[in-house]
Amino acid sequence: MSESVLITPATLTRMMEAGGTVVIDTRNPEAYAAGHIPGAVNVHDIFTYLATSTPEGVAAMREKFAETFGAAGLSGSETAVVYEASMASGFGQSCRGYTLLSYLGYPKVKILHGGYAAWTAENLPVSTEAATPEPKSFPVDPDAAALFVDLDAMKAAVDDAGVVKLDTRDVDEWIGESSSPYGKDFCPRKGRIPGARWIEWYRMMKPTAAGPMMKSKNEILAECATVGITPETPVVLYCFKGARASNTLVALKEAGIQDVKLYFGSWNEWSRDPALPIEEGLPIAAKAGPVAMAAE
Repeated sequence: MSESVLITPATLTRMMEAGGTVVIDTRNPEAYAAGHIPGAVNVHDIFTYLATSTPEGVAAMREKFAETFGAAGLSGSETAVVYEASMASGFGQSCRGYTLLSYLGYPKVKILHGGYAAWTAENLPVSTEAATPEPKSFPVDPDAAALFVDLDAMKAAVDDAGVVKLDTRDVDEWIGESSSPYGKDFCPRKGRIPGARWIEWYRMMKPTAAGPMMKSKNEILAECATVGITPETPVVLYCFKGARASNTLVALKEAGIQDVKLYFGSWNEWSRDPALPIEEGLPIAAKAGPVAMAAE
């Protein structure tokens, strides 16, 4: 990224004062009702929506979020700023909002770095009044979809040793003890995509006084080096449904990794087709290599 998509609470405050900004709260409705950034629109579907990468699934997702983001007040001229509870407590949902908007071709998207925790740490104002945005016509750019790969492209990536398939899920999912954060048996199969390497998504962040924040560029590059990723390495990310992987995508792009894409269907889609190969259990020694060093 030539310009950071991560902004501070102070920057967001100035943007809100200047106008032309739509703030999107991705938390659940109960958390939103208890207190949110003044004027923020609650769009929890950013986190909950389960997508498939079939042509029908992609069309449904585009239609769904064009309507949702239009109802939130986005027409293309406003800057969208997405936030969650904190960078490490919402399973990457603000970054999933960023990737969805970018996938649809929205031109101006930012993420509140540190989320609501960073906002309240600065003692900035909060509100319990629900926003009532004026609905707009949301523009979808069909030529801006290069950020995501579909199932066929993921199959091709599995067969291409030059592309790193990076699994960002929690360790119990990586080794096949659980199928998802929704429950260990939520998906029909447990395991990982063949040939995948692993960096648990939490490792892209570190604690601060205002809550978890993304690591510095060099720290992220050091994490990537443990699994053989350089700034020139093509990378396809996945998790369970594209949220945690979105968090890692933002981190990698902020650090200057040039070719990063997201398999948005992720394990939720891959695991449900019994014809697709998977790996199970602990990685065998012959394949562990840099992956083994990824565990903390």
